[in-house]
Amino acid sequence: MRSGWSGTRIRCRRLGGKAVLAASLVAGSTLLASGCSGTPAAHHAAGGMATSIPATSIPAAPAAPAPTYPAAPTAPTGMSLIATLRGTAVHYASAQGTADGMVPALWHGAKSELPVIGSRPGWVEVRIAQRPNGSTAWVHASAVTLSSTPYRIVINTKTMHLLLYKDAKEILSAPAGIGTASDPTPRGNYFVAFIESPPEPNPGYGAFIMVTSAHSPAIADWDGSGDAVIGIHGPLGDDPEIGTTGARISHGCIRLHEAELLKLRDVPPGSPIQILS
Repeated sequence: MRSGWSGTRIRCRRLGGKAVLAASLVAGSTLLASGCSGTPAAHHAAGGMATSIPATSIPAAPAAPAPTYPAAPTAPTGMSLIATLRGTAVHYASAQGTADGMVPALWHGAKSELPVIGSRPGWVEVRIAQRPNGSTAWVHASAVTLSSTPYRIVINTKTMHLLLYKDAKEILSAPAGIGTASDPTPRGNYFVAFIESPPEPNPGYGAFIMVTSAHSPAIADWDGSGDAVIGIHGPLGDDPEIGTTGARISHGCIRLHEAELLKLRDVPPGSPIQILS
């Protein structure tokens, strides 16, 4: 984790809405009035009363139209889809499954821009930023707007290097300071949650901090922030230790030489991050 970085509080807007399909059938009725004299029995005998209509002659009610969905979205070759929530969305464990929570529209004050990892007609499966690490959710496709990113980050904790890919081509290989054995950098699949300015005064964080969706597996609450989120930032004065080979020197965050941190400036929120062992 970043020493001295307190983080921000989560603020969420709860927005809602649902579409309802309905069909109604209104049946008319006819009132028969007779002007003939005589008793009802005589009238029946004369055939003046209406008789019941056989059920087999009543036309069937039209079936309600089946809901239609757009085709499942797909990303162009070398790109990854990003789903930006329009508002707080209902969290489903599976497409067309049971609702089991909510996905916040904002996380630490930033829009929820989430990588799409699966899709069905009318649905998308996304990674989410909340604990536990690796959490995912299905949401209605109508709850998001879709975009794409050509960027992908891979952090190899064995070689202690960060790799940046654009359009499926490696464009950067940088030595990195990673977590120690007691405060490891968590392995798994994550994403860029948002970019924030470094704290002031800036003791070596660099031009910005790339906040990821990964959380420390060893630290629950860093410096009173209520969480322990993994970031990618500058060397915090550890340039010599990072060197050209990388080093195990952090509380889980990724430290880069400042010149190489700047090469991540164009990577947008929602871009996937894979941390390998």
